[in-house]
Amino acid sequence: MFKTPVDYSGFSLRKLNDPRFSHLKLLGGWLVYFALYFITENLIPAEKCHPVHCALDDIIPFNEFFVIFYVGWYVLCVIALLRTAFYDVESFRKVQTFIMITQAVAMFFYIVWPTRQDLRPEFFPRDNLLTRLIAFIYSFDTNTGVSPSLHVAYSMGIMSVGLKDRTLPRWAKVLLVFFVLMVCAAVCFVKQHSAVDVLTALPVSLFAEIVLYGRDWWLPRLRGSKDR
Repeated sequence: MFKTPVDYSGFSLRKLNDPRFSHLKLLGGWLVYFALYFITENLIPAEKCHPVHCALDDIIPFNEFFVIFYVGWYVLCVIALLRTAFYDVESFRKVQTFIMITQAVAMFFYIVWPTRQDLRPEFFPRDNLLTRLIAFIYSFDTNTGVSPSLHVAYSMGIMSVGLKDRTLPRWAKVLLVFFVLMVCAAVCFVKQHSAVDVLTALPVSLFAEIVLYGRDWWLPRLRGSKDR
């Protein structure tokens, strides 16, 4: 039987208050997110959203190849949550809390200052499996509620927790950084986000980083560097 450091034998929803399983209640944040996602996607019309655009958007070409990384982001989130849930509960709490903080900040802006991007191509330059996949994504994910990009913010949180994980091998950390950078590029190349959305996700991610790691991780290291 496959065993992991975190034992979930005997788990049931009725035992969520048990200290062994209480960390799983953090997954409830996704229910709040999906509810707010429905509101921002369906109840805020595009004409009431502020368009975001910068000169860099006009330089970045549409490239369907990047949808591999865009969709791979969903796999990255699942793998990150599963790995930490089964191997390191504290890291699970960190990565899920990071996600919840960035969710809350992003949803606040999506509602208070709704945004949209008008970068999607009117027609695809090529007809292939990847462009058809992008067309499918376009069909259910509107071009509203874009700034800051949660694709970027979540990726930053997963990378932050992963790089601090001493049990994660170096090759895996290098691969993680590469994949996160490709996700950040992908949101622009598949025209799901403006470069502005990527940039605005960075201070949101920094805020979550400070809340979670500022006192216990960064402050001791900054003090240590000053003592040298």
